Amino acid sequence: QVQLVESGGGLVQAGGSLRLSCEVSESIFGIHSMAWYRQSVGRQREVVASLTTDGITDYADSVTGRFTISRDSAKDTLLLQMDLLTPEDTAVYYCNVKVREVPSLSDQEKGIRWNEFDYWGQGTQVTVLS
Repeated sequence: QVQLVESGGGLVQAGGSLRLSCEVSESIFGIHSMAWYRQSVGRQREVVASLTTDGITDYADSVTGRFTISRDSAKDTLLLQMDLLTPEDTAVYYCNVKVREVPSLSDQEKGIRWNEFDYWGQGTQVTVLS
């Protein structure tokens, strides 16, 4: 079952813009935060921008001032507006949703505060030409 559907990737010139979208299924409950990750060839996956349910945003230093993460509540869609793109932004971009659940009493006694689960989109390719 597909629960995160991404779109908006493509090929652009340096200095151009792209807008990524991620449709989140309403069947996902207990969402704590949402984020965009990216992975380039030869590099580990890294977080680009995140958004908590209370509205707190965070950005990687490399994209601060150029990227904007937001959520369309009416459509339950996570967005990433990318401006002033450079070839270093070339990567596969992934939508991520973290869900928190209250642990069992046994786990709480062990010091576990909550259980977290991750949902991932299929990824969308962004290629920026110099």
